[in-house]
Amino acid sequence: MMKHLSLVTLDMAGTTVLDKHEVEACFAAACREMSMEVDEQWIRSVQGWSKKFVFETYWKERINPQTEAFAQKVDASYAAFKEILETHYTNNDVRPTEGCLEFFAFLRESGVKIALTTGFYRKVADIILEKLGWLEGLDSDYIGSGTSLIDLTVTSDQVERGRPAPDMIQLAMRKLNVSDPMRVAAIGDTPSDIQSGLNAGCGWVVGVTNGTHSADQLEGIGAHYLASSLSDAKTALEKSGLTAT
Repeated sequence: MMKHLSLVTLDMAGTTVLDKHEVEACFAAACREMSMEVDEQWIRSVQGWSKKFVFETYWKERINPQTEAFAQKVDASYAAFKEILETHYTNNDVRPTEGCLEFFAFLRESGVKIALTTGFYRKVADIILEKLGWLEGLDSDYIGSGTSLIDLTVTSDQVERGRPAPDMIQLAMRKLNVSDPMRVAAIGDTPSDIQSGLNAGCGWVVGVTNGTHSADQLEGIGAHYLASSLSDAKTALEKSGLTAT
C-alpha cells in the first residue's frame, strides 16, 4: 500500500514541529496552577489528545460531570493551559523536526497530498504555523494551493472527537477528496497518533521515535512501522517505490 499513497497526515508537535517536551511542561504548569495531582507518566499518556478532553477526563474522575462545579473546573483548567501555551509559542522559536522539510518535498514530488493534524486548537496552531511560514498559500479554510508547502491543516477544535478517534484524519480526507483510507498514511509520535491512524483504517500508520515517545514506548501500539525520524520514513517510502496517484 505504501506504493500508492494519495495523502499523508502528520501530527505537529514532536512529529513535524520540534518539541523538547515543551507541551508537557506547559501542561504540567497549568496542572500546578489548578492544583491537579498528576505525574509525568500521566501527562505523557494523554499526549496527542484534545487538551480540553484531557481536562474533562481528569475532572470527571473527581467531580460529578453533571454539576456546574465540573464545568467550571474544566473551563478554568483549559484557560490556564491556553494562556501558558500561547505565551510559550509566542515568545520562543519554532523549528521543524529532522528531515521534515525534505520529507515534504519528497511527497510533493511524488504527487502525494500533505495534511497536518494536531491536538492543538486553531489559535495556537496558527501561531506555530505562522512562525514556520507554513500558512503561506493556504486559504481561509486552511486548504493549500499549488504553491503552498502543505495542502491542509486540521485542529482538534474542528472535529467532534480528538485523538485517538479518527475524526481529524477523516476530515482531512473529505477536504482533500481522498476516499480510500488505504491510500492514506498517518504519522505521529504518540500512542494516540498511532491509534487514530489505525481507527481511520489508514494503509500505513507510522510512529516516529525522535519526538515525545521512544521506540520502547511506541512498541506494541500497532504501528505498521516505527521510524527513527521523518528522514527514515522518507527512506522507507523511497524503497517501497512510491508513485504518484
